[in-house]
Amino acid sequence: MSLESIHYKTGSLKILNQRLLPTKSVYEEIHTIQDAWDAIKTMMVRGAPAIAIVGALTLAVELIKQQFESKTKLSEFVETSLTHLKTARPTAVNMTEAANRLIKLVEVLCQNSMSVEIIKERIIEECEAMLKKDVADNKSMGQHGAKVIINQCGNDNLHVMTHCNTGSLATAGYGTAIGVIRALHEIGKLEHAYCTETRPYNQGSRLTAYEMVHDKIPATLIADSAVAMTMKTKPISAVVVGADRVVANGDTANKIGTYQMAIVAKHFGIPFFVVSPSTSIDLHIPSGEDIVIEERSHDELTKMKGHQIAAPGIGCWNPAFDVTPAELITGGIVTEHGVFKPEVLKKEMEELGSYNIRKKTKFEN
Repeated sequence: MSLESIHYKTGSLKILNQRLLPTKSVYEEIHTIQDAWDAIKTMMVRGAPAIAIVGALTLAVELIKQQFESKTKLSEFVETSLTHLKTARPTAVNMTEAANRLIKLVEVLCQNSMSVEIIKERIIEECEAMLKKDVADNKSMGQHGAKVIINQCGNDNLHVMTHCNTGSLATAGYGTAIGVIRALHEIGKLEHAYCTETRPYNQGSRLTAYEMVHDKIPATLIADSAVAMTMKTKPISAVVVGADRVVANGDTANKIGTYQMAIVAKHFGIPFFVVSPSTSIDLHIPSGEDIVIEERSHDELTKMKGHQIAAPGIGCWNPAFDVTPAELITGGIVTEHGVFKPEVLKKEMEELGSYNIRKKTKFEN
């Protein structure tokens, strides 16, 4: 049984405080939109899919508690709440995608003869459905990713490297890139996983390592600076990473350090895969040059658990993400719909039409 980062029942939302892991497992109750904004901004909850789900479920909790005197008041509350949530961490597109979709839904529902209460119920249902859909999509990505890695890298004794945390703690359950590792492990094809520490916030050492140990997946933790040496000396079959935003040309924003891993993988001829739900694909942005990169506090670099570890007064630059160019994503982009080469992703997504599921998997060789 994989870990759960989100506990929800009608009218109640609790999230696993990931700032306290791996030493403490504490679930914090989220009551308001501002609670959710704070939890996202401070990385109490993180991972692009989980951010969107927590934002949407918080809206559901608020709607259950509140009464609205008119459709206009309801619509204004939904739009104001979701617009605020989009500002918490702007690089990850999932919250924006969910917000825009829910705002559009409210606009459409308010144009018909439904009562305010019926509209509220419909919005709440849509928010709650995101939880189950995310797990289903993750398992689908896991299956697609495992299949393509086996096809490209061999059938047995696979060694897979990953970066940051893309598992149950970053999603509603199972995970994206770690979901692929889980799928390989479940069918007996994974020999070993390697996870980076992921400085400066240590999502790899604190969270991914925690998931590997919890699920009894054979794994080794390495320093970020050991990636090249590991690829040179260990039989790494493939690299799988997640995505906070994939744009039209296939460029991908992910946790800082991803770009250099892709460069090293290209040097050693190791297939590099991005695992991304369609909600992380943003076809409105033409290339990675146009992605807004979040910059975070200097304290994340200079302190650890409140203790100063760097020379006081040193200048810092702390981007949370970098952009991996499409040409370095040599294995493909794994989605819930199948696996695609970056150069055909836009065409394939447009053919899917609003990301509706098409029961056909394509992989362009």
